[in-house]
Amino acid sequence: MQEPAITEEVIEQHGLSPEEYERVLTILGRQPTFTELGIFSVMWSEHCSYKSSRLHLKKFPTEGAHVIEGPGENAGVIDIGDGLAAVFKMESHNHPSFIEPYQGAATGVGGIMRDVFTMGARPVVNMNSLRFGKLSEPHNQYLLDGVVDGIAGYGNCMGVPTIGGEIYFSDCYNGNCLVNAFTLGIAKADGIFRGYASGPGNVVIYVGSKTGRDGIHGVTMASEEFVDDSEQKKPTVQVGDPFMEKLLLEACLEVMKKNLLVGIQDMGGAGLTSSSCEMAGRAGTGVELDLALVPRREEGMIPYEIMLSESQERMLMVAEKEKEEEIHAIFKKWDLEAVTIGRVTDDGMLRILDGGKQVAEIPALKIAQQAPKYDRPHAESETQRARRSLDPSGIAVPDDLEEVLKILLDTHNIADKEWIFEQYDHMVRTNTVVLPGSDAAVIRVKGTKKGLAVSTDCNSRYCYLDPYVGGMNAVAEAARNVVCAGARPMALTDCLNFGNPEKPEIMWQFVQAVEGMSAACRALGTPVVSGNVSFYNETRGEAIWPTPTVGMVGLLHDVRRFMTQWFKKEKDALFLVGETLDELGGSEYLEVIHGQVRGQPPVLDLEKERKVQETVRAAIEQGLLHSAHDCSEGGLAVALAECCLTGPGPHLGAQVTLDDDLRPDALLFGESQSRVVVSIEDKDLDAFKEIANRVGAPITFLGLVGGKDLKIELQGRSLQWPVEVLRKIHRHAIRHHMTHDTLD
Repeated sequence: MQEPAITEEVIEQHGLSPEEYERVLTILGRQPTFTELGIFSVMWSEHCSYKSSRLHLKKFPTEGAHVIEGPGENAGVIDIGDGLAAVFKMESHNHPSFIEPYQGAATGVGGIMRDVFTMGARPVVNMNSLRFGKLSEPHNQYLLDGVVDGIAGYGNCMGVPTIGGEIYFSDCYNGNCLVNAFTLGIAKADGIFRGYASGPGNVVIYVGSKTGRDGIHGVTMASEEFVDDSEQKKPTVQVGDPFMEKLLLEACLEVMKKNLLVGIQDMGGAGLTSSSCEMAGRAGTGVELDLALVPRREEGMIPYEIMLSESQERMLMVAEKEKEEEIHAIFKKWDLEAVTIGRVTDDGMLRILDGGKQVAEIPALKIAQQAPKYDRPHAESETQRARRSLDPSGIAVPDDLEEVLKILLDTHNIADKEWIFEQYDHMVRTNTVVLPGSDAAVIRVKGTKKGLAVSTDCNSRYCYLDPYVGGMNAVAEAARNVVCAGARPMALTDCLNFGNPEKPEIMWQFVQAVEGMSAACRALGTPVVSGNVSFYNETRGEAIWPTPTVGMVGLLHDVRRFMTQWFKKEKDALFLVGETLDELGGSEYLEVIHGQVRGQPPVLDLEKERKVQETVRAAIEQGLLHSAHDCSEGGLAVALAECCLTGPGPHLGAQVTLDDDLRPDALLFGESQSRVVVSIEDKDLDAFKEIANRVGAPITFLGLVGGKDLKIELQGRSLQWPVEVLRKIHRHAIRHHMTHDTLD
C-alpha cells in the first residue's frame, strides 16, 4: 500500500503545529515519510512529551534517602528495608474510558501493571481514583458501571487485589470522566530493571500479544479536547486481555530472575514507537527494527500502523545475543510470542525497515528527549478570583441540623462506596490487612514484619477554588490518611488532570497546583517519584475541575500496629487532634445545602499538619489508639458518623460535646484541615497527652464511645441520630442509583 503524501491537511490531522513541523524538517534535513510523521506526531503529543508541563514538573522534590528511582523511568522505586523495594506509579486513562468505559478502564489497569512489572516488581496492589458526573444522569451511571466492571475484570483476572481508592462526583465531569489507575509492586532492591537499549550489537526482542490496529493514535486522542465525535473514536481505544497479561507477567519475571535482560520497556502509549525511541534515547544508542518480523493479527498493516499501534500486553526487550535463545524458550514455555525484530546500533538513529526496505530514520535522542518544551502563558482569570469570595453572613444556619447530617451522608461524595469495591477481589494473594472502607488500605510485606499503607486523594472542589491550596491539601490529606493507618508517609506518585493548557487560566491552575503540591511534599518529606499529566480534559470548551490526584505510600515497621477508622470499644475516650476553625468555603455542606461552590478552601498550616500527623503516628506505633479517622468532606460531624457506621461491627455510637464558640454549621460541617478523630482507653490517656505535648499538637476531649446513637451536645442544642438509621442511609446512597434498590 502506498503511503499518503505529506500535505498541510495531513500535518494538521497529526496534531503538529506549523512551528513543530518546521522543527521536524530541521531535525531530518528533509521532508518526513508518512511513517516518520506518525512517529513525531505521537512522540511529541502532550501525552508522551509533556511539552506543556515539563518546565513546571521540575519544581517537585524527587530525591530522598529512600528513593531508588525517581521520575523518568516506567515507575518510581523506594527502599523499604530488608533488601526490598516498593515500585509504584499512577496514570490516567480518561479519554478512552469516556469513549468505551469497560475497555478504557481495563486497559488502564493493564497498562499501569506493566509499568510496574517491567521494573522487575511483582504487582501486589491495585488502587484507583475516579471522577464522574452526578449519578442522577443515566449516562453517568453507564460510565461508572462500565469503568468499575473494567477495573474488576482486569485486576481480578490478573490475581492482583484492588484494595482501595477514591471517587468523586460533580457536574464538571459530565463531559470527561477521569480514570486514574495505581499499581504497587514489590521487588528486590538490587534487582530493578530499567528501559535502556544499551550495548551496540545486542538484540531487540518483541514479546507478548500480536500487533493489531487497535489504539492507533490513542495518545494523540488523549492530547486534544473532545467535541462531538467520541463514538467515532472508539477504534483508538485499546482492547485488553488480562489472561494474556498474566502469562506475560510470569514470563517477564522469569527472564528477570535469571538476569537475562539488558533493558525492558512496556509498549504502552505510542506502542512500539515510544518503547524503542525512549530505550535508545536513555542509553544514547540507536535501534534498528525490521517491521516485517513483528507478529501481527491483521492483514495488510503498513509500517505506520505497526509503529503506532497501542495493542496491549506487549513488551520490548534488549538482551545480549548469547541469551536470545534462552529468552525465546522461556516465552515459548508460557505460550507467548517472542521474536527478535532488531538490534541495538551505535549511530544514535531509530531506523525502521520493512522487509529490508528503509521507511524511517530519525535521531532517537532528538525525538525522545528533545521534544518541544513550552512555557505557556498562565494567569488567573477574574472569574477564578471572584469565586473565592464568600460572605458567611448571607448563609443561614439551618434549623434542622440533624437532617443536614442525613443529607450529607446520602451524597455520593460521602456515601459508602461498598457497591464499587465489593466488585473487586481485594483478598487475592492474602496480603491485604485493611480492606477498602478505611482511611488507607494496608498490606503486609511477606517475609518481613512490615506493612505498606496506600491512599489516593484529591478534593477537586478545593482545587477549583484555589489550586495552590488544593494541591497542598491533596498531598496533606493523602499523607494524613496513611498516618491514620499507622504508617510513615514515604513518597508519592501523582496524576495531574486538567483542561486545555493552551488557555492561560487552565495553565495557571496547573502551575499553582504543582507549586502547592511541591510545598507540601517538602514540608512532609514525601518526594514525588513518578506520575502522569493528563491535559485536554475538556468537552466543547467546558473543562473539568483541576484534579491533581495523589497516590501516597507509607511504611509500617510492624504491620501488627495497623489502625482503622471505626470505633472498637465502649467507654473509650474521644479526642480531636488538631483545631476546628470558622470555615465553610469549598465545603460539601456549602454546595449540597446552600447550592454554592465558592469561598476560600480550608487553610493549611503545613507545620501544624506535620505535628498532627506525628502525634497520631507515634500514638499508633506505641499501641495507644483504638481508632483514628481523618476529618475531610462533611467535617467533624461526618467523621464522627463514619467512625460509628463503618467497619465490621458492632457499630457503636458516641456521646460528644462541642463547646467551641463558632458557627454551629462550621463546627459540625466545616472542613478545617489537619484534624484527626481518635479513640483511646483511659489507661493510655497520660501517654497520649505526653506525645501531643512533646510534639506540639493541640488535642481536645470530645466525649465517649458507646450506645446505639450518635449524640452531640452543641451550644445548648442536643442532636441525636440512631446509628442504624444513619448506616442505612450511608450504605444505600450509591447502590440505590446503580441497582435501583429502595431503602427498606
